[in-house]
Amino acid sequence: MVLSTNLQSTLLRHQRSIDTALRTMLSAVATASGGAALDAYYGQMQYHLGWVDAQLAPTRSNPGKLLRPTLLLLAYEAVGAWGLAGMAEEEDTGYLQRAMPAAVSVELTHNFSLIHDDIEDGDTERRHRPTMWKVWGIPQAINTGDGMFGLARYALWGVLEHDVEGDIAARLGVVLDQTVLEIAEGQYLDISFEQRQDISVSMYIDMIGRKTAALMRGSAKMGAMIGTRDANAIQRLASFGQAIGIAFQVRDDLLGVWATSAELGKTQAGDVYRRKKSLPILHALEHANPHDLQALQAIYQQEGPITSAQVEQVLDIFTRTQTQAYCRNFLQQQCDAAYEALNNVPQVTSPVSARAINDMKTMVQYIEAATH
Repeated sequence: MVLSTNLQSTLLRHQRSIDTALRTMLSAVATASGGAALDAYYGQMQYHLGWVDAQLAPTRSNPGKLLRPTLLLLAYEAVGAWGLAGMAEEEDTGYLQRAMPAAVSVELTHNFSLIHDDIEDGDTERRHRPTMWKVWGIPQAINTGDGMFGLARYALWGVLEHDVEGDIAARLGVVLDQTVLEIAEGQYLDISFEQRQDISVSMYIDMIGRKTAALMRGSAKMGAMIGTRDANAIQRLASFGQAIGIAFQVRDDLLGVWATSAELGKTQAGDVYRRKKSLPILHALEHANPHDLQALQAIYQQEGPITSAQVEQVLDIFTRTQTQAYCRNFLQQQCDAAYEALNNVPQVTSPVSARAINDMKTMVQYIEAATH
């Protein structure tokens, strides 16, 4: 996605710290594994993370946005960072170390799910490079994804080395496990929807709430848990993560149909050409008149590719069902829920906390721009 300057600044704030922690973690585990026989195994993980090329030589590939670990660290800061930020000197980020193992954990969790998603969806490219399974084959990619999931779980226990109390660490493990289960549930639903013609808007929202929003909610909740024992603050930030997770997906759904090529960097109305069962088509199917419903069903079920004329026909039906207005209104509701959650996080007198809340509002503002 094309990022605004403000959001880029927010995501860059902790990017180097997160990247360093990820590399340190993976290097330590690879070294401890003992023996050159496994170099290529951990090299495959590094390839997926964008650190090396297919020959396992260092490269400057796009490492991704690191959105989820950034959200975790912002939630940690928003609740006061366990009081550690107030003791830090200006520009000193040492207080982040308490939460950094969890940040590494959620980023590895996200990436293990992407490795498996690429296999399940048959995607041959990610971030403008061949996907892992395309380079090394499906069996090795599945196994490497499994290894990255194990590494994500292992990384989380690093919080114990940074003075996180045992009971908090255990509850972090519960949240992570629940989150991974929800992601898998969402992926199951998403795959099953491909062969079904009876998918409702509410079923779709439930699916993205699991597949897409669960890790955003889990990241924000875990960051807050490491930063405070205030249950109200933790719940507010979890609610923020859920709302923004759904909002990010709905924003993509809107842009996948109505964004210009320059805005999206992809084919205009690309989701229609791909017959993607995103929020717009599901809303239109529920609200189309009988004639339009029959046309939509015929177009989306035909064997051959959709033509440009058929795309225009679909867009005309979207206009008659007021689908774009519905999607924008729904997106605004999610943004409003995110703002409400942030506004009700108990205030902490700390410049770091205030900046973190501000950064999270910047995330919402970036998404909210798609409602106009």
